[in-house]
Amino acid sequence: MAQRFLILSARMGAGHDAVAAELGRRLAGGGHRVVRADVLDLLPGGLGAAVQAGYRAAVRRLPCAYAAVYAAFFRPGQGPRPGSAPLAGLAAERLLALVREERPDAVVPVFHLAAQLTGRLRAEGRLRVPGVVVVTDFAVHRQWLHRGNDVHLCVCPEAAAEVLRATGRPAAAPGPVVPPGFRSPAPGAARWRQVLAGVGGGRPAVLLSAGAWGTGSGLLGTAGMLSRAGYLPVVLCGRNDRLRARLDRWPGVMACGWVADLPGLMGACGALVDNAAGQTAVQALAAGLPVVGYRPIPGHGLAGVRRMGEIGVAAYARDPWELVAALDAATAGEGRERSIAAGRSLFAGDTAELVAEATQGRFSGCRTGPGTVGS
Repeated sequence: MAQRFLILSARMGAGHDAVAAELGRRLAGGGHRVVRADVLDLLPGGLGAAVQAGYRAAVRRLPCAYAAVYAAFFRPGQGPRPGSAPLAGLAAERLLALVREERPDAVVPVFHLAAQLTGRLRAEGRLRVPGVVVVTDFAVHRQWLHRGNDVHLCVCPEAAAEVLRATGRPAAAPGPVVPPGFRSPAPGAARWRQVLAGVGGGRPAVLLSAGAWGTGSGLLGTAGMLSRAGYLPVVLCGRNDRLRARLDRWPGVMACGWVADLPGLMGACGALVDNAAGQTAVQALAAGLPVVGYRPIPGHGLAGVRRMGEIGVAAYARDPWELVAALDAATAGEGRERSIAAGRSLFAGDTAELVAEATQGRFSGCRTGPGTVGS
């Protein structure tokens, strides 16, 4: 039966919007009607733009300040803690107006502030359709969690178990939401191999991810160190033109801006060096590209990189020697095969199918199935 879905994302980097777009594509392919909205646009008086600008400035220029904010507002812990519920509440009336206009059968947050908003409105009885949260983080911080929401769909079983313990609400782990182009042989890989061979002279290529905003600490030093270790570092600078210009001057390093054919580039490289445990990391896992976490950004990046290492889907290197050793293991032999198999094991189900089931009342966290937990 065709249904209507309202997906709530946020333009904080590109990862949440990428999840929203792919989830919407899958639901629409199943015959459903999909509307997407940005929760930041539901905040009054340009507040959403200020939130985005403040987060971007903190992550790029004041990482210590962002780490303090994360520790106070996001990190799990006992006792009274500040939260984002008051901020979410400012978007309540606009969301309810949008729900009245679009008449969705469910609201699907893919960003934590949106999850706080739907959970609060569900708990108050003002939102009368289910809130089905798609959690995009490996380490679930407490702003994802609100007992008012009906279902949480997570990237790994460990995250789903955390949600269950914290909320008592059904949760499942169908895995990350990644476009199908990353899970099939990439036709552009051969062209990228030619490009990389011309730049690197036969050195094995490894990707360095800096996210959509080109954010990270010590990126130039890491690239230079990997070049001296015999690798061709290919740095994904996102939309940070300044970072790309600086790296263009470094010998033995290839700097890229926004890459349209990322599946092809991943297919031509040996591993990904990641600092955020975000969408680029899960795209790499889907593509069969081993992931090594190194020098993660503070807050959710550090927590996510640690969790990926703990559950065995990525390595976590804490110093340059560990990084080179992890890349040596990930780019050849049995170590590479183990890394690929571990990463692909996350993709246990279809998030879109579970969203539709939750809306139809057929989802139960108690049922058996891959990565499913419940009360």
